[in-house]
Amino acid sequence: METREKHSFEAEVQQLLDIVINSLYTDKEIFVRELVSNASDSLEKLRHLQLTEKSIFEPKQELEIRIDLDEEAKTITIADTGIGMDRDELQENLGTIAHSGSKKFFQAMSEDRKKEANLIGQFGVGFYSAFMVSDEVEVYTRSWREDGESLKWSSDGKTGYEIEVVDPQPRGAKMVIKLKEGQEEYATKHRVQALLERYSNFVPFPILLDGERVNKVEALWLKNKKEVSEEEYEDFYKFTAHAYDAPRLTMHFSADAPIAINALLFVPQENPERAGMGQVDPGVALYCKKVLIDAEPKALLPEWLRFLKGVIDSADLPLNISRETMQDSSLVQKLNRLITKRFIKFLEGLAKSEEDSYAEFYERFNRFIKEGVAMDITHKDQLTKLLRYDSSMAEEGKLTGLDDYLARAKDGQGEIYYLLAPNREAVDNGPYIEAFKARGLEVLYMYDGIDEYVIGAIPEFEGKKLVPIDRADLDLEEIPDEPDAEGEVKLEKEKSTELCTWLKEMLGDKVGEVKESTRLVDSPAMATSPQDAMSPQMRQMMKQMNPDGELDAPKVTLEVNAKHALIKKLAEARESKPEFAELIAAQIYDNAMIAAGLLEDGKDMVARMYRIMEDAL
Repeated sequence: METREKHSFEAEVQQLLDIVINSLYTDKEIFVRELVSNASDSLEKLRHLQLTEKSIFEPKQELEIRIDLDEEAKTITIADTGIGMDRDELQENLGTIAHSGSKKFFQAMSEDRKKEANLIGQFGVGFYSAFMVSDEVEVYTRSWREDGESLKWSSDGKTGYEIEVVDPQPRGAKMVIKLKEGQEEYATKHRVQALLERYSNFVPFPILLDGERVNKVEALWLKNKKEVSEEEYEDFYKFTAHAYDAPRLTMHFSADAPIAINALLFVPQENPERAGMGQVDPGVALYCKKVLIDAEPKALLPEWLRFLKGVIDSADLPLNISRETMQDSSLVQKLNRLITKRFIKFLEGLAKSEEDSYAEFYERFNRFIKEGVAMDITHKDQLTKLLRYDSSMAEEGKLTGLDDYLARAKDGQGEIYYLLAPNREAVDNGPYIEAFKARGLEVLYMYDGIDEYVIGAIPEFEGKKLVPIDRADLDLEEIPDEPDAEGEVKLEKEKSTELCTWLKEMLGDKVGEVKESTRLVDSPAMATSPQDAMSPQMRQMMKQMNPDGELDAPKVTLEVNAKHALIKKLAEARESKPEFAELIAAQIYDNAMIAAGLLEDGKDMVARMYRIMEDAL
């Protein structure tokens, strides 16, 4: 029998090689990932054979992958101690792709030429990626069987291949890749080590680069969480997140349906966006069987979860899936929904069982939750339950959720009341809360500018409408009038109507309406806005975005408290001291606008205050 055989590639293989060499030029570095993955598969098969076969060649040989570089000779050698190949397997595995699904391969290729580069690996043809960077590839191999031959397969990727018998070889396979001109970087240690650490760091067998082990970090996400210590979690977090501290929260889970998944996710201690460092990039890497698919996949999780760090591994994903095809992959979309749902459930459990821990998380990361409510339609309802706000019925600094609000609400209460404000002091000292405190109604205080968008996304919760308490058309149950110290309740109806008419005439277009208030208790007046009016916070944001632009003056309803001493005296002064009364009326209006956050120019108010003080003295 001849020891050397020459073969021609099948037509399909030749076509495949042409695709690999000419269509994958932007992804040449993936050949290292593909060949290491093939070596790992070979070792995994040998490990299983050791459980069933009584006789295996070199049974004590360590299961490992060795990579040796020769810059002078411009070669990279990748060897494994796996199952190896016999003559028939060499021809089947490296000379034909029929057993790898050639029909499917070329069907997919013809459907969309753009997918060609993404098909390598999906049909078991990752070996051919070596020809992207090489002029010649040699494979030395020896089967695991005791009677196996030591063989060499060689090819330039163009004219065919040769198989010959060579000197005795160890069990497994050794690929010698002779790099073509311009690809010498793949014979340098720093370049190959970076690729191994990026793509193959969690391969389950030792990878030795020029004799030094590269993959030293264990794939914790595949272990049972009961077997992982907090210290191991912390070390892994530091490695994957490039961090120096411990994670704030850790979520480790696995699932078999609807797809196989193992995930290890971390919430960092701090939110860098909160510190003004700009929007962070996604920090959860996507793996397939411990092999990196994408370090920063933008389609894997919704945008609002970009603060998470960690690893997601799914054996159901094709090894080759790329950034271009991530968005279109139904598997990735299933991953997105599954992981998001599990993380929200994780936060729900934290909020119930570890309220203080959730409060600390929420303080730093609430912007992401709010962004999810405003932008993520699929998970909006679940995320809404995670929102927390200050409340008129809670201690300062103790936030409450919408579920808790409803649990305390009065029987028959159809609304959830809230107020956008700069801080609690502004609310407690302002006129809007008076009516609600008097009636025992709870109000949520919202201090963040993004809350306006959040409320816009959830006009109601559990069938209850969210209503701002500074709205002009608010309808509250009336409470009986109580007489003041002198026994008077309030201005007579006729005098109150006359005062409101006078104020409207004097203030003109500044107000849409002046009316007697049914809400005020201690304040003399307040400005309320129509239902469709732009909020003070939105007006301020618009001004910041366009400082030179002009906004139409807000046309508010001025509500006056007919029980307040100042309003009663103003009613008298408009007849006895008309000029002074006008000054007081204008000041009452400005004060109401300040409390509403709507006074945009205070020059006139300052001058007027001096005149009032002068007249008073």
